[in-house]
Amino acid sequence: MKLSAGLLPYRRRQQLEVLIAHPGGPLWANRDVGHWGLIKGEVSTGEDPVATAVREFSEETGWSPPTDGWLELGSVTLRSGKVVVGWAVEADFDPDYLQPGLFSMVWRGRRQEFPEIDRVLWCSHIEATRLLNPAQVPLIDRLIESLGR
Repeated sequence: MKLSAGLLPYRRRQQLEVLIAHPGGPLWANRDVGHWGLIKGEVSTGEDPVATAVREFSEETGWSPPTDGWLELGSVTLRSGKVVVGWAVEADFDPDYLQPGLFSMVWRGRRQEFPEIDRVLWCSHIEATRLLNPAQVPLIDRLIESLGR
């Protein structure tokens, strides 16, 4: 079983907003609704999932996540069988300053580099449930329940 760990930043405005990410690379370029997700990455053998969430968030955004105030959201299983464990944390990052890490793959006959995520978006929980991979939607529901909204 593959395991990923990630963070779901949230902020309180007139309504609750969450920060979700769109995967980078050519395979995702023309996919939108149902393909966004938490900022996450694969847990290495023996690695603590919290440490993974911190590492992946920093690598994929260029930002350091808050170190306290995390809300455990539990886990969900994607259609692929991968398990995603998530935490929410109150924060306010500016999407204009996203500095995504890069990955390398062969595309159209040559090795190229692409961003891990190509954009992030602050959105309402309603918009997030529309954009997210459907298997990750329960994490939004759990955040709302944790905040008593």
